[in-house]
Amino acid sequence: MLSSTSLNLICWLCQAAWRPAVTGLVLSRGYHDDTRGDLIEIPLPPWEEKPDEPINIKRRRLLYESRKRGMLENCIILSLFAKRYLNTMTEDQLQQYDRLINEPSNDWDIYYWATEAQPTPDVYQGEVMDMLKEFTKNRNHEQRLDAPSLEYLEKEGQ
Repeated sequence: MLSSTSLNLICWLCQAAWRPAVTGLVLSRGYHDDTRGDLIEIPLPPWEEKPDEPINIKRRRLLYESRKRGMLENCIILSLFAKRYLNTMTEDQLQQYDRLINEPSNDWDIYYWATEAQPTPDVYQGEVMDMLKEFTKNRNHEQRLDAPSLEYLEKEGQ
């Protein structure tokens, strides 16, 4: 019979195999090799802040990255959030948002943090995460079935 500490350790190790792991500054994702059963780690390039990026370019890049996600749920939530808040964010808020949507290697983590299904790690907790959590609650019961069209960008440019 295993002790509860042993069971907790085994559960943690099993979960860690399916979660992104931080190896120094390089994120990696583990996959099981079906032929040998080994865990294959695929390194991901680390997120890099772009301090000299012009603010209008940063907003456009973040809008694009908000729309092109690895899962539909985040595409809808983040693109609608970006439509509402991106043009009014300060440079500090833009940096927080950039880190939030680009540093974690798993879109499900972002989704779980935004919906408060899991606690947000301290590194991502801040003003922008609070805004995203509140936005995700959808207190006005807006119909959010798809990412917004980009027509609103044409109106802003005129």
